[in-house]
Amino acid sequence: MIEQNRKGEVWVFAEQEDESLNEVSLELCGKARELADRLSVRAAAVLAGWNVRELSYRLIAHGADKVYYVHDTHLEHYRTLPYARVMCRLIAKHKPQIVLYGATPLGRDLAPRIASEMRAGLTADCTDLQIGDYTEPKTNAVHKNLMLQIRPAFGGNIIATIINYDRWPQMATVREGVMRLRDGDPKRSGEIIEEKVEFNDFDLVVRLIERHREKRKINLKAARTIVAGGAGVGNKEDFQLIHDLAGAVGGAVGASRAAVDGGFVGAEHQVGQTGTTVRPALYIACGISGAVQHRAGMEESAKIIAINWDREAPIFSVAHFGIVGDLRKVIPMMIKAIKERA
Repeated sequence: MIEQNRKGEVWVFAEQEDESLNEVSLELCGKARELADRLSVRAAAVLAGWNVRELSYRLIAHGADKVYYVHDTHLEHYRTLPYARVMCRLIAKHKPQIVLYGATPLGRDLAPRIASEMRAGLTADCTDLQIGDYTEPKTNAVHKNLMLQIRPAFGGNIIATIINYDRWPQMATVREGVMRLRDGDPKRSGEIIEEKVEFNDFDLVVRLIERHREKRKINLKAARTIVAGGAGVGNKEDFQLIHDLAGAVGGAVGASRAAVDGGFVGAEHQVGQTGTTVRPALYIACGISGAVQHRAGMEESAKIIAINWDREAPIFSVAHFGIVGDLRKVIPMMIKAIKERA
């Protein structure tokens, strides 16, 4: 654990693989910029790898004032221990007050190890981050300008706000897509600081023999059109209607948690607080009641069409166009009209 440093920077771990930044790192740079401005401190990113210095300029363009760059052949491909060594050494040296990671498979592997080593708190899978004050209920001691780490809990049934006032740095992993990716400003200037970290034999005990990367089957974040089905679809067989409509409009297939839990479609299609946050140009919600957990993941879509037999369904509160009816009748009619116009 490091001592509290109220002037400490706000950091982002810049996740990169094969000389390409994960988009969540750029999303977090924008959020770090916002938090740093609230705290009147600087925002920074930590970039570790081999021959990836050029990525520093994208991080600066998206809000970082500094990039701490660690360049070493041992960092060419991700391994937990060398990357954890880099982060722990830099945290101990520079004492940031906040460190953010993407809630990706890599981030979920790395962040807990760093938290354990630094004896710091860590909140996983945050959907929002804010700055606020906290008053201890027993002592009435006031802790100002803490990071409020907001995330769903108990299966998404409640929203929890978690604070860490005594074990710093304050650290969180943040879900992909929940922070808006802002346009980068290539004219922004920033400082690239090269750091050297020595590794010991224990850090390098795991050797990479072969790499196999499976391509992502679906990228909901990048989809311009999404057709999503919920529990109201009824069963896995009828969920084929969602696939058919998505094919007709050239969109991706999404789903509510209820549809995923029902076995209608795989978890990679889930939209919502416990799934993927999306902002497509068009979102068609079919048989989705519109629980708050689902709406939080899609309500910023440019246009929303809702199909539901229940005219009181909450999904209609965020829909731009609503169709009250049986989706088994409505969707075939939509597909037919689309094909006739083609």
